[in-house]
Amino acid sequence: MRIAYFTNQYPAPSHTFIRREIVALEARGHRVERYAVRSFRGALKDPDDIAEARRTSHILRTPMIRAMASVCRQLLSRPGNSLKALGGAFRFARTSGGRYLHHLVYFFEAMILADWCRRDRIDHLHVHFGTNPATVATLAHQIGGMKFSFTVHGPEEFDRPETLGLGDKIRASSFVVAVSSYGRSQLLRWADLADWRKIEVVHCGIDQRYLRDDADVHGTSQRLVCIARLSEQKGHLLLLKAAANLRAEGMCFQLVLVGDGPLRAEIGHEIERLGLRDTVVLTGTISQDDVRSEILRAKALVLPSFAEGLPVVLMESMALKRPVISTYIAGIPELVQPDNGWLVPAGDLEALTGAMRQALFASDVELFRKGEAGRRRTLERHDINRSAAALEILMARPAVV
Repeated sequence: MRIAYFTNQYPAPSHTFIRREIVALEARGHRVERYAVRSFRGALKDPDDIAEARRTSHILRTPMIRAMASVCRQLLSRPGNSLKALGGAFRFARTSGGRYLHHLVYFFEAMILADWCRRDRIDHLHVHFGTNPATVATLAHQIGGMKFSFTVHGPEEFDRPETLGLGDKIRASSFVVAVSSYGRSQLLRWADLADWRKIEVVHCGIDQRYLRDDADVHGTSQRLVCIARLSEQKGHLLLLKAAANLRAEGMCFQLVLVGDGPLRAEIGHEIERLGLRDTVVLTGTISQDDVRSEILRAKALVLPSFAEGLPVVLMESMALKRPVISTYIAGIPELVQPDNGWLVPAGDLEALTGAMRQALFASDVELFRKGEAGRRRTLERHDINRSAAALEILMARPAVV
């Protein structure tokens, strides 16, 4: 098949799971084009991301004359479909609270995307995220008629499904992927009963960097690591309060925060306010090889999220035999269980502090048992090769109408 992957921003440090999916499909003999609205605004650190950037076509980096040529080709060859898509853009704008200008832009992006799919003879267009990339793909489908599908991760799609027109996107698609059973349940809430059969669970997968069995039994120091975008939904500020509680008890440990994002300055101020400069390390964005190294150096990974889908970093840590501390939300309990980690109620400072204390005091035997159990569960559920095979079957079948 000739497949195209489309999302808002690609490649990006937090979108490694998309790259793994593409590479696994290519390994199965498919040609995969990479399309995105824009390129990553920061500096890419991972060599694989840098290579992917060279292979990706970005709508907003397309010279104006070429973009207008794409729009004109679609208007001349498919005037009726283009008019229908323009009406669809205005309907999405109404459900979004009147953001007509934004959706007019999405319409023109869809004209370019439809032209690229025609040019590259795409059999199937797959989108990651049910937000504006799925809007653009739905409109491109109305223009060009190609089959399309999208993967919903959450939590943004679950926070505002009506504003995003999630039900309309499901209705137009060939199929929709949820990354957990919880995610599927949320999609079922907003899909017509007739469209329930379109909604499938395909887990995000991890690749050989994490599948190979060469991890140490346990970390060598009193060290915890949190790998996540520095945003409000990940719970970093609560995590710092928990770290301060443990320091007040006299515990000596290190907490490493890997990632970047809009809360970086506030997190830095909170580290200073709580007197954690000698305890907490902020690394910023690092390469995937360095992410793996940080996990291996830690006793456990901690991710006290307030809202989620199913974080890939949890399966990466567990594949490396590092137990995880996380929260009872979304799809996380489907992966993290008492035999392979610690789950706490989201927002519960005392419970989070207690779980971190248990992880730091855990014996080598307990860490070994949890690590082995976590690796087994991850390999059973999150092998990228099995996930790609499942997607291949879905993409090859006729569109569900």
